[in-house]
Amino acid sequence: MTTNRLVQLVALLQVCVLTASAANPENSSFGTATKTVTTLSNIGEEKGVMRRDPSDVIKINDLYYVWYSKGTIAPGYDATVWYATSPDGVDWTEKGMALAKGEPGTWEGASVFTPNILVAERRYWLFYTGTSKTFGKGFKPDSKIGIAVSDSPDGPWERLTTNPALQNSQVREHFDSHLIDDACLIVRDGRYWFYYKGRQLGKSPSQTKMGLAIADKPEGPYVRHETNPVIPGNHEVVVWPQGDGVAAMIGPRAPKNIKHAVLYSVDGLSFRKTHNVINHPWAAGTYRPEAFTDSSLGQLVSWGIEMAVTKGKGNLPFLRRFDIEWADHKKPQED
Repeated sequence: MTTNRLVQLVALLQVCVLTASAANPENSSFGTATKTVTTLSNIGEEKGVMRRDPSDVIKINDLYYVWYSKGTIAPGYDATVWYATSPDGVDWTEKGMALAKGEPGTWEGASVFTPNILVAERRYWLFYTGTSKTFGKGFKPDSKIGIAVSDSPDGPWERLTTNPALQNSQVREHFDSHLIDDACLIVRDGRYWFYYKGRQLGKSPSQTKMGLAIADKPEGPYVRHETNPVIPGNHEVVVWPQGDGVAAMIGPRAPKNIKHAVLYSVDGLSFRKTHNVINHPWAAGTYRPEAFTDSSLGQLVSWGIEMAVTKGKGNLPFLRRFDIEWADHKKPQED
């Protein structure tokens, strides 16, 4: 066998090994997180009704709560915020609208959607995205994020007069100069860490990145972190406290080396890959009981609510439960 032929065979073998590793992440150096799904009652698929973009799930006494966007078109750009409760995370009761659209002509007059929840100072803080532009041909979202507060998870909700709590950057070169969306909150080091996604002017949805803003109080003011963006991709913000650090689940709209993955960061700023995700949750919210405890007790997320769409013309997004199985019980902070 000639030297050139041997080199070619070695190169081919290396390609085969890399391909097999990518196709079978269980054989790689990373752990795996595998999703299974369950149909939900009352907030699942319903003809002519859109439910999408669920919040993280919280438990108050014996009930789980989730908030979500609801409307009659597939996108969230003509929606209001609704909520539901459940004793077991499967059988849900839709309770009604939590937040209506803002006044016409305001930053939130066309739609309010993609809610999330923070529990702090014995109150409930509902973060949500708003847009001022009516959805239609040539639509370009101008989304910003606001906060409403209540003494009860059932409302009524009062919008903060300081809204929007976070808006797109006025510096064109910044990663979030076009829009921001998808708030996800944790309490860390006595402060409120507000992860979100942003997109730069002129960029496509596939070039969305994740940023961080921090405040000393739940109502803000929230100040962007100087290292933004903290994750160079991801169209969905799924974050939870994990041990002493922070974990994030990344979907398909991300650089190749981190897509379909779980990342971990000791400081909540610099993330590295720890797991491959099999069949990743879509536009999901998770049950994170330690999210607001400011402790080192954060555990692997085991379940949550995601968005789904059945194939077929005219079908609209709906909600379903997902559960995560972690291979080898490997925790994101472990090497």
